[in-house]
Amino acid sequence: MIEQKVGRQAGASPVSADVIGGFLRSAYAEAATQPLPQVFLDLLARLETSREETGRDRLSDKAFKDELSAVIPQLRAFGRSLSGNRDMADDLVQETLLKAWAARDRFQAGTNIRAWTFIILRNLFLSQMRRARFKGEWDELVADRLLSAPAGQDKQIELADLQRGLLELPQAQREALILVGAGGFAYEEAAAICDCAVGTIKSRVARGRAALESLIAEGRLPSRRGSDASGTTALDDIMGQVDQLARD
Repeated sequence: MIEQKVGRQAGASPVSADVIGGFLRSAYAEAATQPLPQVFLDLLARLETSREETGRDRLSDKAFKDELSAVIPQLRAFGRSLSGNRDMADDLVQETLLKAWAARDRFQAGTNIRAWTFIILRNLFLSQMRRARFKGEWDELVADRLLSAPAGQDKQIELADLQRGLLELPQAQREALILVGAGGFAYEEAAAICDCAVGTIKSRVARGRAALESLIAEGRLPSRRGSDASGTTALDDIMGQVDQLARD
């Protein structure tokens, strides 16, 4: 469980961009240490490795599978931050892994497989939203699922507060903050993932950080929501709540 605080209620000192960025990065780093659910282990086991020879620009099947396996936790966190739904995110990750495996001959050894797979996942998510004609309802659904922290947490301000602040940002700013602030991508890599100019990503990150700092420091966050009928609150923090990842 991440215990670090990211700010204080209204009247307290402002939250710096460094604090926000460090907090987001710590969530991603801790998520990477959690064990994978069995469904992903089974999927990896089904990927047949036959190519052993490698050229200068290509990995062997085994090496590619090892690199692919290593990015699954970050893919799951990114998928949840986009969809707001654990099951949808894991379905997206599984489809991403299969598409990446099918396209492994096009992956250049030594390049960033995490950025490469993030592009695949993001494109899958956007395609799914367009096919389902779901885009207009997405923000409301995400809010319903993400605005509450797990029951029993009584800390003054924590990941749930950061989460609610992120949900108040425009989608483009939220995505840029997650990629750069949490995922640790360079601006150039984030721009490639989002298919936009580097200057656009820099602007989105700067504006998103400033808006998030203001929301948290001035206490202008939406109210927390209570538990549902089963006694549990909405699933997952914006970063996938790393303790929940460990229980999957």
